Amino acid sequence: MDPMRAALLTASRNRAVRKIIENAPVSRTVVRRFVAGNAIEDAVRVTAELVDAGLAVSLDHLGEDTTEVGHAESTTKAYLSLLRRLNDQELARRAEVSVKLSAVGQALDESMALDNARSICAAAAAAGTTVTLDMEDHTTTDSTLAILRELRTDFPDTGAVLQAYLRRTAGDCRDLATAGSRVRLCKGAYREPESVAYQSRLDVDKSYVRCLKILMNGPGYPMVATHDPRLVGIATKLIQRSARSQGSYEFQMLYGIRPNEQLRLAAEGETVRVYVPYGDEWYGYLMRRLAERPANVAFFLRSLATKS
Repeated sequence: MDPMRAALLTASRNRAVRKIIENAPVSRTVVRRFVAGNAIEDAVRVTAELVDAGLAVSLDHLGEDTTEVGHAESTTKAYLSLLRRLNDQELARRAEVSVKLSAVGQALDESMALDNARSICAAAAAAGTTVTLDMEDHTTTDSTLAILRELRTDFPDTGAVLQAYLRRTAGDCRDLATAGSRVRLCKGAYREPESVAYQSRLDVDKSYVRCLKILMNGPGYPMVATHDPRLVGIATKLIQRSARSQGSYEFQMLYGIRPNEQLRLAAEGETVRVYVPYGDEWYGYLMRRLAERPANVAFFLRSLATKS
């Protein structure tokens, strides 16, 4: 793994570094590039702007690694409030929510996380939209997929996320490439040991293509989550080879990254969903975004140098 990436991913879970970054005067300015804001109002405002531009949205109420029941409950309530607001503003048809199970109690009690996720899924269904379960580090993969199976009994359109850098993911793709199954394929953003994850960019990219072929050739609904121009091009070719029609798959990109490419794809008739995080628990998310692209690190360092 690249030393810079490794250092940033380690920092994403370091409390001392977190305190320094959160208190840096420039941090909030940098965060605004990648995070909609702290409040539901910010999330709804950004969602409306993106929908008006022809894009779809997946909203993430930031928070993870919850170790308190009260925090898990407050996160669940935040999602229920968000879904009501999306419905009231007639945005739910184009905006779903993404949920990290660790934010709704997974580390405390798997049944608690399932109950909270079920409440969110029910609220999403009532609003006319869907939920996608985010994937986190490899230690939670089996638990997350087990909860996904339970949720899909009552909410079959609940989305899954699979991470191409994990060695197991091709097998998971085969299991999930079924009719009606929504699967977001991303590269992966956590620091993982070599025993479970590919370490080089080339190996991760090769795995991404292998996994994407499985999803594109199956009867499910692939969600191509990448900003890599080369992988977007490969995905386009695989779509053509599998004779998929527009609307039977979608592209996904992060808020604040390659916005012009998002608009270009949408202008060509593609469904493009922008992953929009919001809330004040932004630190871990920001560190993983910086780790993904050297250009993001340079942007942050330039800001520190000029405004600190």
